Amino acid sequence: MRRLRNVKIVATLGPSSSDYESIKALFVAGADVFRLNMSHGTHDEHRARHAIIRKLETEFSRPIAILADLQGPKLRVGTFAAGAVELKEGDAFRFDLEDVPGTNQRARLPHPEIFAALEPGSELLVNDGKIRLRVEDCGADYANCTVTVGGTISDRKGVNVPDVVLPVAALSDKDRKDLEFACEMGVDWLALSFVQRPEDVIEARELAKGRAAILSKIEKPSAVRCFDDILAVSDGVMVARGDLGVELPVQAVPPIQKQLIRKCRAAAKPVIVATQMLESMIESPMPTRAEVSDVATAIYEGADAVMLSAESAAGRYPVEAVETMNNVAISVEKDPIYREVIEASRNADRQTVADGIVAAAREIAETTDIAAICAYTQSGKTVALTARERPRVPIIALSPIDATLRRMTLTWGVHAVHCGELERFKQAVVNAARAARDFGFADETQQIIVTAGVPFNVQGTTNILRVAPCDERLIYRTDPE
Repeated sequence: MRRLRNVKIVATLGPSSSDYESIKALFVAGADVFRLNMSHGTHDEHRARHAIIRKLETEFSRPIAILADLQGPKLRVGTFAAGAVELKEGDAFRFDLEDVPGTNQRARLPHPEIFAALEPGSELLVNDGKIRLRVEDCGADYANCTVTVGGTISDRKGVNVPDVVLPVAALSDKDRKDLEFACEMGVDWLALSFVQRPEDVIEARELAKGRAAILSKIEKPSAVRCFDDILAVSDGVMVARGDLGVELPVQAVPPIQKQLIRKCRAAAKPVIVATQMLESMIESPMPTRAEVSDVATAIYEGADAVMLSAESAAGRYPVEAVETMNNVAISVEKDPIYREVIEASRNADRQTVADGIVAAAREIAETTDIAAICAYTQSGKTVALTARERPRVPIIALSPIDATLRRMTLTWGVHAVHCGELERFKQAVVNAARAARDFGFADETQQIIVTAGVPFNVQGTTNILRVAPCDERLIYRTDPE
């Protein structure tokens, strides 16, 4: 199951992709990571999907990552006596805490934390920004507003508050229960929704207790403003352009996407670009040209992964959506301009021995006839540093730790392979050569680069680089010990 591309594909599971055959079809079509959206479905449904993925992992002898996406705090208006009302530009409208059905003049907003953070001039967005209101005056239990963009407001529509940091915990009671369930089940990544500050990530990390890696979803302006601090405490990032495009001017999202991808790559942390990438394929077997260009742009920018949401979870053509993404990725990565862009954006700040080892591995691979870079790792850090270099040859990650291998399947260019613990460097070279041959990355006439650390099986000790033949007879002849 060798992929013919470096960028990874994340596919969300749902009603359209819940049984063994449909999930297997998504994997065969190109899905590398499966997302369980905790906003939808029961724990029993997610547990069944998890079991199917692990069965496929055994069947194909290939690690597969599972990402549990927590819902996050949902801010919504109350109900309306008529079910829906029409608001016109210039209308006065009031939000308050009264538990009374709404009218065309007021509605319940059952979130005192919002009123605590509002100031005159703040903006409230309803129904994905379709309705916009400006706060004129406010107090602890009300906000008198003017409608600046009208539309139909109806029961329990979502509310966004883009220009203030809300005193709202990133993890609701539901999220805490879902987090514990996901960790006990054995997911590999936890995605945190509506992160506003690094403390939100730290709280989730403490609850996860090392059982899953933490991925921060960037979908609020406050997260963009303190992104460097959030990135420092995160294991990965998702550029979630849905809410980000609601709370920021839409023209601001593309440059922000590019900036966040660059920063993640410099930090050697995987970054996913998500939301509405092939939206039309929910109903159509063919994407629009604009959607194909959108996917291609994320790949040209150096994203580790691109994601399908409703397209694979609830759409009519989930497998076709994955195939489309796979084909776009292969086409882009064959383009000589792709390589020019990727190499021009290489901006690593190299300070450690491991930094130097992986940079040297990439340089040797690009100036000599090398088939693959094979990296032994305990935590996955060395492989992440290697991927940051975006080498022209495949990256084979070898580890005895299944959790490490699964998490690395989200990282650009990585083919993860299980191996036993090592006692001597010759074992590392032999195992790397076998993996390169078995998975079709090299034959016996070719050479590979092997990186590892001594002492073996200890995190953070990468200090060896060797150019080795793929022919085991030559390995034993040149390294009898």
